[in-house]
Amino acid sequence: MSWAEVYPWEPPAAPVVRGVYGQVREAILSGALAPGARLPSSRDLAARLGVARASVVSAYEQLLAEGYAVGRPGSGTYVRADLSGVLDAPAAPTPAVAPAPGLPERAVRLAATPVPPPRPGERTFNTGRTLMDARAQAAWSRSARRAVRSLSAGDFGYADPAGDLALREAIAAYLRAARGVRCEADQVIVTTGAQHAQDIVARVLLSPGDAVWAEDPGYPASLRILEAVGAQITPVPVDADGLVVAEGRRLAPEARAAFVTPSHQYPLGMALSMARRLELLAWAREARAWVVEDDYASEFRYDGPPLTALQGLDGGQRVIYVGTLNKALFPGLRLGYLVAPSALVEPFRQARRMMDRQAPTLTQAMVLDFMQSGEFAAHIRRRRVAYGAQRDALVRALTERLGHRVEVAQPDQGLHLVAYLKDGLGDQEAEALADANNVTVQAISRLYRGAAPRQGLLLGFSGFPVRAMAPGVARLARAIG
Repeated sequence: MSWAEVYPWEPPAAPVVRGVYGQVREAILSGALAPGARLPSSRDLAARLGVARASVVSAYEQLLAEGYAVGRPGSGTYVRADLSGVLDAPAAPTPAVAPAPGLPERAVRLAATPVPPPRPGERTFNTGRTLMDARAQAAWSRSARRAVRSLSAGDFGYADPAGDLALREAIAAYLRAARGVRCEADQVIVTTGAQHAQDIVARVLLSPGDAVWAEDPGYPASLRILEAVGAQITPVPVDADGLVVAEGRRLAPEARAAFVTPSHQYPLGMALSMARRLELLAWAREARAWVVEDDYASEFRYDGPPLTALQGLDGGQRVIYVGTLNKALFPGLRLGYLVAPSALVEPFRQARRMMDRQAPTLTQAMVLDFMQSGEFAAHIRRRRVAYGAQRDALVRALTERLGHRVEVAQPDQGLHLVAYLKDGLGDQEAEALADANNVTVQAISRLYRGAAPRQGLLLGFSGFPVRAMAPGVARLARAIG
């Protein structure tokens, strides 16, 4: 497609030929018409401008003569692909200037928030990747086709910000059966993922200066969300039983909320023990605080059935449950959910509406069909077996090739593992060495805020087949071994 078809052409002033020439030339120089773009035919442009075709032909001839355009017999007239001979030299870059005075504090915080560099997704051990087998891909294609055919006129307009009711009913039924979550469909808010859900919670419940517990080490995206709303983050250490609730009580007994990953602590992987779960819920009731349960990888537990959600123990009074379909299916889906206590449903729903109005209608219809057809549950069962095999292959390769340099913490749940470094090698140095050898690992020391950081590497295994593990570890061994 050429953007010349939608360019806002205007009737030229006299002299007409010069006016047509100047308008097309300006569109090229401004970049509105990119190199290689096809210009409208002389007949079409003359009709749009309300001028004689001969005037447009003369203007095009001038552009051809000056090197702005080229003609292709039988095809038309195009902006020259290489304009270096007719464009002026680019202006010197404008020096960076200080932020404008008077910016709100939140804008300053957001501008100062570090953005992690992009990591090539295909490089082994990158996180945030999943796999779909041929059966799942075929089923997803069928769901997509059925979803398109099922759309009615009403689906092309605005809809409930909380999400499609049928999809929310399916999500609620799934959570009750698979995670022990106590909820109904009207408590479910469809989001674009776990981070979006946490952002809604933070915007609605937290004010600048509010104390919030966060696991230390913890998920950096959650911390950035809390920083953006001006919360006072209280890093609470974790041990083998998960969040040390007693330390949270000591540091910030009146905190407004606690953001936790109880089923599979990020990044270290332990589960919050039952004693700690009850202790956390008791604190939340006493302090009238909220617990935000990020259950980001709950579907994939390899050594027994999935753990019951913290929300199920609470009965939905003080716990806000956050989940995602992006890890259960694929990250590009951009669909998740939160389950709100009844009192928070309407505030969260309105916040969802003000952010981006609603989740995409077609995407919701596709996921609903995929769930109702039974393919979602079948996909989860197959992926649990496959990801378990991928985890085992990675652990085996790390032990065989790098056992002298790392100690592997084999998780019983989740989509990544941590390899703790031995012999004094720093994890940030190891991360850089691995990157130079086309392997993506993440230094966990960056994820600590108050506790003494351990030196370890976070490796994702869900996005890479078993056959990729040994070669990937071999490259890592060449880098740090």
